[in-house]
Amino acid sequence: MDHYDSQQTNDYMQPEEDWDRDLLLDPAWEKQQRKTFTAWCNSHLRKAGTQIENIEEDFRDGLKLMLLLEVISGERLAKPERGKMRVHKISNVNKALDFIASKGVKLVSIGAEEIVDGNVKMTLGMIWTIILRFAIQDISVEETSAKEGLLLWCQRKTAPYKNVNIQNFHISWKDGLGFCALIHRHRPELIDYGKLRKDDPLTNLNTAFDVAEKYLDIPKMLDAEDIVGTARPDEKAIMTYVSSFYHAFSGAQKAETAANRICKVLAVNQENEQLMEDYEKLASDLLEWIRRTIPWLENRVPENTMHAMQQKLEDFRDYRRLHKPPKVQEKCQLEINFNTLQTKLRLSNRPAFMPSEGRMVSDINNAWGCLEQVEKGYEEWLLNEIRRLERLDHLAEKFRQKASIHEAWTDGKEAMLRQKDYETATLSEIKALLKKHEAFESDLAAHQDRVEQIAAIAQELNELDYYDSPSVNARCQKICDQWDNLGALTQKRREALERTEKLLETIDQLYLEYAKRAAPFNNWMEGAMEDLQDTFIVHTIEEIQEIGRISIEMHGTLEDQLSHLRQYEKSIVNYKPKIDQLEGDHQLIQEALIFDNKHTNYTMEHIRVGWEQLLTTIARTINEVENQILTRDAKGISQEQMNEFRASFNHFDRKKTGMMDTDDFRACLISMGYNMGEAEFARIMSIVDPNRLGVVTFQAFIDFMSRETADTDTADQVMASFKILAGDKNYITMDELRRELPPDQAEYCIARMAPYTGPDSVPGALDYMSFSTALYGESDL
Repeated sequence: MDHYDSQQTNDYMQPEEDWDRDLLLDPAWEKQQRKTFTAWCNSHLRKAGTQIENIEEDFRDGLKLMLLLEVISGERLAKPERGKMRVHKISNVNKALDFIASKGVKLVSIGAEEIVDGNVKMTLGMIWTIILRFAIQDISVEETSAKEGLLLWCQRKTAPYKNVNIQNFHISWKDGLGFCALIHRHRPELIDYGKLRKDDPLTNLNTAFDVAEKYLDIPKMLDAEDIVGTARPDEKAIMTYVSSFYHAFSGAQKAETAANRICKVLAVNQENEQLMEDYEKLASDLLEWIRRTIPWLENRVPENTMHAMQQKLEDFRDYRRLHKPPKVQEKCQLEINFNTLQTKLRLSNRPAFMPSEGRMVSDINNAWGCLEQVEKGYEEWLLNEIRRLERLDHLAEKFRQKASIHEAWTDGKEAMLRQKDYETATLSEIKALLKKHEAFESDLAAHQDRVEQIAAIAQELNELDYYDSPSVNARCQKICDQWDNLGALTQKRREALERTEKLLETIDQLYLEYAKRAAPFNNWMEGAMEDLQDTFIVHTIEEIQEIGRISIEMHGTLEDQLSHLRQYEKSIVNYKPKIDQLEGDHQLIQEALIFDNKHTNYTMEHIRVGWEQLLTTIARTINEVENQILTRDAKGISQEQMNEFRASFNHFDRKKTGMMDTDDFRACLISMGYNMGEAEFARIMSIVDPNRLGVVTFQAFIDFMSRETADTDTADQVMASFKILAGDKNYITMDELRRELPPDQAEYCIARMAPYTGPDSVPGALDYMSFSTALYGESDL
């Protein structure tokens, strides 16, 4: 017996002085103890074919006392002395007391001489010590022991009974309902509890005592009249009697404990399966969204108009502002859920979760990386297309301006060239017409550059795939055809005028000179006006500062770190309106067709990526600390141990990457006292690095440091629990599962247990052994 158990026993042993005082205060207690202890001793002595009548007389020679200890302990004592002399009796009693002391019990003021002399107080004290050690001490309910364990058991069993309130081992039992409730809870067919009345304690007590003796093989250890007639019944007598009920129902208690263990294990399994289903669905939905989105971002078919392309840009902005952010959160939450699930599986000694093919976290990260790569290319394409359309619109407008000016200039020119005013003109008029025609020819030659420019612009619009090229080409062709026609008409009129000039040589020289000088000036002025009407484009604007990556220094307890991280996360979330304002400014800049910023190299893409990385990093860091707290609490790691683990890990994380490589981890283990060969180190690496990545994370490190001493459920324990429910058979039936487990967990087992095929199989037999193994994975057995 360890120190704790012996101390528990000593806590409920009283020194001789206390026994004297108790008996002086209430002689009824001595009477109750005589009856109870005598009945308790006889319940064991009858197994050896004997009994006692008088408790202080019948143990004086030590023979029945030694026999009693052999029956209740199952061990053999030293051979007794058969002589009748006092020395023989003292020797036998000492052998009994020595045996009691060997069980870790400290006997207070109890000597063999007092027992041999028939000292009633000492004899009752000795018997109480034996009862405590062999009937009460080993009672344990939820890690309590002895008196508290027995009291907690009584409270648990009588909790459903409204008229029963067990708070102690004296007055709580006076009305008899506590005894009746204990019997009814385990054997409801023996007592009609509904007919019992709280104001009839004698009937209740006698009912319980009679039923216990007749059907439960528990002798009457108390008198109902003594209990009712005493203000405060003797605690030791009540505890002794109640302990007999506990042991009588111990089989049911074991089954209940086994059922509770199985329920706990199945509940963990059901919760983990639900988490796995949630992960699979979330991963599937996210991958499906990525698969639907990538083709949209890969579609690089340009629109014909600036308005249509700007609508594409607006749709892309909606995707960035409205559709993608929730998916970023889903991806982050998916990783957090995956890490939390793996932590829970490790803590419950279950195999690691392996997602379905194509739904690994790495698969999602790869798909997400492809999405962001395509997304970046799509935005670049959009902006380039808008620039191209802007250039096309500018060229088209320039074409229209030059064509309009040219068409305005040519308006009426064909009619003018076709007129035959020279037929009725004088010589001076003819000379004037000829000079005027020469001026026109000069003006016409000056317009040659414009026609060539119009044709060149039309050619450039064709090369840039301008959507309205057919109409541009038609207009250009019309201008060129008209230009050729004007040239032919001009040549024809010149010839006509020159023919007429020979006939009419008197022409107004001054007027002709004026016309010649006016024509170039008019041409220059029209050209200047045309140049002034030409449009231009500017691409400059101030750009905002990018947000840099943050690093968080962690000090204090894990809870302090978690509190600091959550405050930091709150401050980051509070910064979101500034990012939204920045997006709005960026939209206005793009809508103003300004794409270059001489003041900074940063773009809105840099800021978005940095912001999303900041949100994801803080969420992942919070999850890492939460998992460390979960591991620390489940494994019983103190804060000091966690700090030591962190210090060792940081020291050997030489590259400061948050991970140790294989050599650093080996050096860390050696520094902590591990002396291992290659095979042992390989086994440890298979635990901390199951994916063989060549690195050890801090979470894997603390899992390894704590798992060797962790007190967790194992497959062997679960199998042993099923074996108890099955009545020690190698199989269990559906009826037994439904009787011992809650309905949902019983059906859970039935649906998953394979039929038992052993030689002793019966119809409906189920194989609980392979089921227990499957709960933990093959590697644990």
